[in-house]
Amino acid sequence: MKKLAYLLCGVCCLLLASCATSPENIRERVDFGEGWRFQLGDEPQAMNVAFADEDWRLLNLPHDWAIEGDFSEDNPSGTGGGALPGGIGWYRKTFVPEKADEGKLFRIVFDGVYMNSEVFINGVSLGHRPYGYITFSYDLTPHLKWGEKNVIAVRVDNSEQPNSRWYSGCGIYRNVWLVKTGAVHVAEWGTYVVSENVSDAQADLNIRTRVANELDASVQVKVRSSLIDAEGQIVASGETDCPLEAGKESETSQSLRVESPELWGVDTPYLYTLLTEVVQDGKTVDRYETPVGIRSFSFDAEKGFTLNGKPMKINGVCMHHDLGCLGAAVNVRAIERQLEILKEMGCNGIRCSHNPPAPELLDLCDRMGFIVMDESFDMWRKKKTSHDYARYFDEWYERDLRDFILRDRNHPSIFIWSIGNEVLEQWSDAKADTLSLEEANLILNFGHSADMLAKEGEMSVNSLLTKRLADMVKELDPTRPITAGCNEPNPANHLFKSDALDIIGYNYHNANIPDVPKNFPGKPFIITESNSALATRGYYRMPSDKMTICPDRWDKPYSDPTFACSAYDNCHVPWGNTHEETLKLIRDNAFISGQYVWTGFDYIGEPTPYGWPARSSYFGIVDLAGFPKDAYYLYQAEWSDKTVLHLFPHWNWTPGQDVDMWCYYNRADEVELFVNGKSQGVRSKTPDCLHAMWRVKFEPGSVKVVARKGGEVVGEQEIRTAGEPAQIRLTPDRAQLDADGKDLSFVTVEIVDKDGTLCPNADNLVNFQVEGNAFIAGVDNGSPISMERFKDNKRKAFYGKCLVVLQNTGKPGEAKLTATSEGLSQAEISVVAE
Repeated sequence: MKKLAYLLCGVCCLLLASCATSPENIRERVDFGEGWRFQLGDEPQAMNVAFADEDWRLLNLPHDWAIEGDFSEDNPSGTGGGALPGGIGWYRKTFVPEKADEGKLFRIVFDGVYMNSEVFINGVSLGHRPYGYITFSYDLTPHLKWGEKNVIAVRVDNSEQPNSRWYSGCGIYRNVWLVKTGAVHVAEWGTYVVSENVSDAQADLNIRTRVANELDASVQVKVRSSLIDAEGQIVASGETDCPLEAGKESETSQSLRVESPELWGVDTPYLYTLLTEVVQDGKTVDRYETPVGIRSFSFDAEKGFTLNGKPMKINGVCMHHDLGCLGAAVNVRAIERQLEILKEMGCNGIRCSHNPPAPELLDLCDRMGFIVMDESFDMWRKKKTSHDYARYFDEWYERDLRDFILRDRNHPSIFIWSIGNEVLEQWSDAKADTLSLEEANLILNFGHSADMLAKEGEMSVNSLLTKRLADMVKELDPTRPITAGCNEPNPANHLFKSDALDIIGYNYHNANIPDVPKNFPGKPFIITESNSALATRGYYRMPSDKMTICPDRWDKPYSDPTFACSAYDNCHVPWGNTHEETLKLIRDNAFISGQYVWTGFDYIGEPTPYGWPARSSYFGIVDLAGFPKDAYYLYQAEWSDKTVLHLFPHWNWTPGQDVDMWCYYNRADEVELFVNGKSQGVRSKTPDCLHAMWRVKFEPGSVKVVARKGGEVVGEQEIRTAGEPAQIRLTPDRAQLDADGKDLSFVTVEIVDKDGTLCPNADNLVNFQVEGNAFIAGVDNGSPISMERFKDNKRKAFYGKCLVVLQNTGKPGEAKLTATSEGLSQAEISVVAE
């Protein structure tokens, strides 16, 4: 069904594309990422047209220069920022706008530049933007030389560090677009579509459209809206007159009735396309497309979350923006792969932690069916690191928040806005407690009604700021609830006291969650961030029923010579919990709408609980290379409808050693373990324990688990003792690529014995060589402490595995990957691009 939906969506896109190339449509959105020159280091004259950049590196965007560097304890980002370099970099692009385009408007759009960017056109500064996660644009038109060379220059300053609590990346790390329109056009982010009165029988779409007139004279236009289904058929349409004053924007409103709508859901993420046409003097002067998902939802204080009238739990994960060895540079296939792995686990929700995401992530969540909590800021006025966004907040928060909401509000995958994460404004300080509401109004430059003054009397600056942010969001999008990730559960929390949050959101604090209905009567609740369980893929600390909490306290250092955390789900931080504990808590409390687990994938930076040489996280259910840890199968068993039988750990130990074998399973009444054919007993899960466990003596051979339901065998899994490493096994996730210069194949590299059994402790160095139309985009192995470069042609295996990522060169044809390692038989695979 999903494949059919994608196919139909593709047909629709082709139809619309044919419209977009018709002579009367002058809107173009051009990928502007090819052919940039880059130089690391400050070049004060690089803004000038005549500056000589021939010796600069030629590359395509998106680009992250930090991921190309070496790990170092001396890098100012610290281990929290991934111990990778920062600095100042310049980008330049020369282009020639055709004389035939003279009269059109040219706007350059940057989806994200980290950070402190300043953009120049032909030596003229267009402006600067400090926030590294926000989309922004500039009008190039007044400065262009038609039919001649023009130079865009961008200065990126990420030298003042630390400015982030995780790896940020450096540079123009998201896509850049050149948007061409006529003088009369749909304004930037100019449509707003809301579904109302949604049922299986019908739905109403309320559409607001902002149209801009850049002419010197007033004009009269018509705004035509057509809703197109996945098969390319128009299912509803309407037309409205719109008078436009010279040099101004005007907004129109329309209502469309959709009969028997296909509803958007996590299992059936059906998308329509709204085609907006601006017609002037009988001629279409602009076409603008907006994705539309028709759905209804609610958050209830007693019953939790409901989608399209059906109760469900939000089984979500938090995700930072890096893509492992690819760094922060956006790649659609890399994001899609992450989401595919999470979807296979049973995940249905993504929290964008803790900043506006790349638009491509939201597009994919729309298409693949995820419930997104879209987040604006990690800090407000109070800083968390020395040089973070707090120093820009007062000047920029209104612009950044406005642009964030306007950009994202049409995505059907977004169900919740988050205005902050663990902001320090949750707690009191003397200044906040002594300011009156009137004084706070003067500081924050906004007012409230007399009714509110009478009701509240006096409000802290922190509560007032919370309300200000929430009010801004509600003004732009009143259809979605607002929350914040709070790690202070006390109702005296200033964010809670503002009464501006529609949903109470806790980060952790499981012990306080049962009291939420009492402390916040009538308020829906969600766990905005859960667990922070720690695990290193392939490492097991026994006895498995002994819990390790590290560090002892959040502000204390922790040391262990292994620099590893046990993968048994018996290791977590002091403020967190095991995976099983939170799963049971949510299962047993209907009022909990769901959770966003910290985190779906490991990410670069924040290597809790360790310091140097650890440089990436241990929190992920999936490791940095995209290899699932064992907890992945716990969630798959509890969250998905797939049949799960996962026995772990491996079966390579010391003879006579006590080994704890765990099993995650579902769709069975019991599981029985056998060591070399001898039964070790039957086990069953209980409401208090979501896994089966046996403590057995190791003896070389095999260990097997058999699952039964109603006495009948429904599944088996066997793990054999591996011999010495003998060969390399290569498994590409995709052997067929698009010849677009961006598509990727993620190749799993395994060290196996002569019989093909994975060698679970192998750390062999593997060398890679590529021939043909691909190159190595990155290498990884999931180790949080590896000092190996991500951009290389070799990698050590980590617990038997590593990863090489192949990227198409932009040309069709075959590419062959050869992997070699001393003492091992080599391996080869091919991928083909068309």
